[in-house]
Amino acid sequence: MTQIDSITSDNQRVLSGMRPTGNLHLGHYHGVIKNWLDLQDQFDCYFFVADWHALTTHYADPKVISDSIWDMVVDWLAAGVNPKLSTIFIQSRIPEHAELHLLLSMITPLSWLERIPSYKDQQEKLKEKDLSTYGFLGYPLLQSADILMYKAGQVPVGEDQVAHVELTREVARRFNHLYGREEDFEKKSELAIKKMGKKQAKLFKRYQVAWQQKGDKEALNTAKALLQNQSNITLGDKDRLCGYIEGGGAIILPEPVPRLTASSKMPGLDGEKMSKSYGNTISLRGNIDDIAIKVRRMPTDPARVRLTDAGDPQKCPVWKFHLVYSDKAKQEWVKAGCTSAGIGCIDCKEPIIEAISAELKPIQNEIKRYQEQPELVRSIIAEGSEKARDIARQTLDDVKRYMALNYR
Repeated sequence: MTQIDSITSDNQRVLSGMRPTGNLHLGHYHGVIKNWLDLQDQFDCYFFVADWHALTTHYADPKVISDSIWDMVVDWLAAGVNPKLSTIFIQSRIPEHAELHLLLSMITPLSWLERIPSYKDQQEKLKEKDLSTYGFLGYPLLQSADILMYKAGQVPVGEDQVAHVELTREVARRFNHLYGREEDFEKKSELAIKKMGKKQAKLFKRYQVAWQQKGDKEALNTAKALLQNQSNITLGDKDRLCGYIEGGGAIILPEPVPRLTASSKMPGLDGEKMSKSYGNTISLRGNIDDIAIKVRRMPTDPARVRLTDAGDPQKCPVWKFHLVYSDKAKQEWVKAGCTSAGIGCIDCKEPIIEAISAELKPIQNEIKRYQEQPELVRSIIAEGSEKARDIARQTLDDVKRYMALNYR
């Protein structure tokens, strides 16, 4: 079983997921996947198919979930998510997520879930669905279980999801407070320090004093790094000492921090945010000729009724595409041509069609390649799920041990 050091992994592990509820589009690519491609080169990344989360809003039509899972994984791979750099898995393949969610639900006040802003916002936006279910109310806590299961230190989110990470931090803090102050905590901590050896123990004590008496943050970080390299103390002792130096209980579940991602600048065909619910998307798998037709039919500045009418790019949905795809020189060409009626709207749209085509063609070629190798895709998921489950089992074992639930 993989041994996971919660002290060393909490800053380097990143977790993110996506719900399989339909075809991926350019909004997903620019808003999420391109960020994943940057992260996988820097961190220990875990990307998962959040099929249980999809059930919170699609429980009455689960077929869309099963139909979308493998297509979504293929799209990730085709877009550049690298299984050699990242761990890719399906949430429901790791039943420990559900068990940790259950255990965390025992200590999480109901009011914490009811105050999450997205709870009422989504109910308002999705009035056509009956979302008066525990699954919908509790899905932020399931997200917390997803994050805490892998002791992820960073969670890439947009501003609208920061409250979910804050809930996770509160849940972790409450769990550590309830179960980290085990019987004889100080005594066990002092014994663990002695196991480190005289020289290392002396260093640890020095850093502990520097942090607790002087607030020396560098001393705290150095002490944690010192624990990282200890091979003669257990994982439980490392968790215990990590909390002991901070003056609290064992850090069983480290608190993650949100890693804010830039808001997606990818507009829809109507100029609003690209979203399936708005019907304004361009699918990653869309036929290039059909996409060209859609772009040519996009609305423009309503003031440009005739070719000779001057326009205002700021009032034109096509301009938002130029902000994504065009360099400064091309943008200046558009502004000058539009405001002087020197170019027509079709002329303005052609560079966008070319740019989208150039972006999608290699992705679609890769999609075709992976579609022709379904066993490769399934083996990637099997391998990723096995690795993820090894970590999940270790975390759940730790949780049960501290909750005194490891009886047989």
